[in-house]
Parts: sequence; structure tokens; C-alpha cells
Amino acid sequence: MERRTPRRSVIKSNLEQMFLGQYEHTIDEKGRLTIPVRFRELLAPDGAYVTRGFDHNLIVLTVSAFTQMYKRVNRMSITDPKARLLKRLIFSHAELVSVDRTGRILIPQFLRETINLDSVAVIVGVGDYFEIWSPGLWTEQTAQIQEAEADALKFMDLDLSPGE
Repeated sequence: MERRTPRRSVIKSNLEQMFLGQYEHTIDEKGRLTIPVRFRELLAPDGAYVTRGFDHNLIVLTVSAFTQMYKRVNRMSITDPKARLLKRLIFSHAELVSVDRTGRILIPQFLRETINLDSVAVIVGVGDYFEIWSPGLWTEQTAQIQEAEADALKFMDLDLSPGE
């Protein structure tokens, strides 16, 4: 007899593989940050890459997402000054981290200093990756996000229609 597995909707399956929501967690004196359980599941067993973000924050990517980014950036010409700057920004600040048995990652001191991260961090899911912010800078970012009229103008050129 053939065993059938229940089919899940493609959308639900994709959403379950995304980093969503925002969380506030403390950072211990050694620089360890507890990662939300839902995020940990997406990082296991390979760990993740933490690197400097573009908005005075850190970005955390799965190994496969970081590998894809590496391939795209690596295809850029070494003769292009912007490409060289991008490579330096992303790769000189990148660090492979693993989730320990209590659900924490160690954020290296140089990365914490880069974004003035002290004893508390805000972890923000943004789909394919998540970001780590200092609380003060996240508050500023949230204020920008909440400017509804300005947002409509900022994003009107992007195609946000549903579908593929």
C-alpha cells in the first residue's frame, strides 16, 4: 500500500522557512546572544554567517544564503571600485557562527563594536535573513518605517504585487 504524505501549501511551506517578527534579547558579557527558537531551527545544523549590514546593523544569513550571496558578489568585476567596496564590506566583517546547546550565538567583539551593541539587542526577521540592531537604532528605524505617506512614495517603484 502506498503511503501518502499530506501536502502542504507552497505558501505555507515558504513562510515556515522565513525569518519573521522581532524580538529583544540580552547579550551576556562574553557576547553571546540568544536566538529565537523559530530562527534556531532554520540555522541548524550548519550555523550562520554574521556580517555587517547596510544600516548600522548586523545581518545573519544561513550558510546557503551566504553562499548564494558570495557567488553573486564574486561574479562582479574586480576592476569595478564599487564591487571591491562591497566585497570588503561584506566579507571582511563576516564570521561563521554556530548555535550552542542553549540557543545562543557568539557575536564577535569587532562586530558588536561596529554597531555599538552593548547588553541588549533587537533581532528582526526580514524574510531570507535576520538583522541584529542596537535598541536605539532600531527605534529610529521603526520611526522611519511608520511614516506611511513617505513609505508609499519610497516603495511605489517596486513591484510588490502577489505572484511570481
